[in-house]
Amino acid sequence: MALPPQPWPTGQVEQLEPLVRRVLAPNASPWTYTGTQTYLIGTDEGLAVIDPGPAEADHLAALEAAIGSAKVAAIMCTHTHRDHSPAASPLAAATGAPVVGCAPLVLESQHPRIDAPFDKDYAPDRVLEDGEAMTGPGWTLTAVATPGHTSNHLCFALEESGALFTGDHVMGWSTSVVVPPDGDMADYLASLSRLYEREQDRIYYPAHGPAVQKPRQLVRGMIGHRRARERQVLKLLAEEARAIEALVPVMYKGVDERLWPAAAQSVLAHLLDLEQRGMVARDGETWLAH
Repeated sequence: MALPPQPWPTGQVEQLEPLVRRVLAPNASPWTYTGTQTYLIGTDEGLAVIDPGPAEADHLAALEAAIGSAKVAAIMCTHTHRDHSPAASPLAAATGAPVVGCAPLVLESQHPRIDAPFDKDYAPDRVLEDGEAMTGPGWTLTAVATPGHTSNHLCFALEESGALFTGDHVMGWSTSVVVPPDGDMADYLASLSRLYEREQDRIYYPAHGPAVQKPRQLVRGMIGHRRARERQVLKLLAEEARAIEALVPVMYKGVDERLWPAAAQSVLAHLLDLEQRGMVARDGETWLAH
């Protein structure tokens, strides 16, 4: 999807609702949209910082200006891709706040990465399990485990307002990439289904792109899109056994060929899920329907 026209509010503090402010990092790209959005939750009596973003000097300066004299109770990370968590360490050093949230995860891939690499320096003071909460003056953020994009991905629910901070699991501008071996399509779909069942979430604030005003409608569409891709894979393999390199040009006809490596990883994630369910098998690099 094309980026929106500039100017973007990079480095500016945007008040989204009484307990929620947002600061956009200067790391726009085809994978991050206009950049990583860091959220400040709470008041001057106590703040949580969600997804501090990249450790870039301009972004850190913007965050410190937005925080001002407020007490930071926690720096919280949804997952450990390098556009999300590297600023946690310098921000913790500047504020004295603990780093809280997802578990550490570093994974090397043999394939060219189509998402951000992992932050090998991420070292949380406290890992939140599913359902555990971080609290401050007037706010409660509850961890919602949403593996799939990464195995350590968490969303955070602001109980007082019905807002859900969705990291990269659900975004308003694009579907999330699912890159094996850590990215898992079965987990991703299960996590989407879990969010669809959460009727209490009024609005989603993703790490990239606009807020999602109709979250359950979007999630239902995302599940439908993935199931359609799954049916497409099964139909093509029923016609003849094929390698991923033969599936991608058919499935993504009309899509810029520069995006085909990313598409190939998505197809692989679907195939691995279908293999686990006994619906496809492989012979070397070739996949066939059962």
